[in-house]
Amino acid sequence: MQDNNRGDYKNRIKELPFNMIIPNVVTLLALSCGVTAMRWAVQGKWELAVVAIILAAIFDGLDGRVARLLQGTSKFGAELDSLSDFVSFGVAPAFIVYHWAMLAYPKIGWILALMFAICCALRLARFNTMLDEEPRPPYWNYFFVGLPAPGGAMVAIAPLMLYLYEPLAVFVSPWFVGFFMFLAAILMASRIPTICIKKLKIPAKCMPLLLVSAALYVGCLFTQFWLTMSVSTILYLMMTPFGGIVFAKMKKSYERLEA
Repeated sequence: MQDNNRGDYKNRIKELPFNMIIPNVVTLLALSCGVTAMRWAVQGKWELAVVAIILAAIFDGLDGRVARLLQGTSKFGAELDSLSDFVSFGVAPAFIVYHWAMLAYPKIGWILALMFAICCALRLARFNTMLDEEPRPPYWNYFFVGLPAPGGAMVAIAPLMLYLYEPLAVFVSPWFVGFFMFLAAILMASRIPTICIKKLKIPAKCMPLLLVSAALYVGCLFTQFWLTMSVSTILYLMMTPFGGIVFAKMKKSYERLEA
């Protein structure tokens, strides 16, 4: 009986569906970008390091969608995604920011880098355990618990993006950088509800305005990439209190309907 089970397991490995492989490949691309970002940071290629983190965030946003589209979701893929997120959005940003701006204050800088990586790990561990919990109220579908790992990574490297836009480079200091890293770490580990942008529904009448705005945004990316990315990240950070207000209103409305 044991030999038969072992044979069935080997057959399942040999016949792994292709639709389950593709999402994992996308996840590994995100992981590769995160590790490569650290390599470029060691070489002092800060622009390439930041671009690698941005690409990791894009791949991270795609792997889940690809898995659902191909019906290739799996427990293995979920675990691989968490490990990839920790490296790409927990370790890599801390490593990059420390080597870029914190070497003048190695003790404080290293404490902040460790804090950021640890808070990212706690955020991902909480996310994994929440998947096995009882279903939450429907209004939670539009929110994350705390700042998501890719968002935290972008907030942490926002000062570096400001620095890469030369007119604003003079305003960037180690204390300014440390504040952003500290804030990103706290928000990731917190239970503050943050808006899940991918779950937002846009009214049909707003689509023309949205398309025009998207075209303008792409144009800004091509003309002033670092300024556009840094301003976008700061605006995203400023949405955190707004998310809390919207969450409180939706929760109150839901409880009123349930009463």
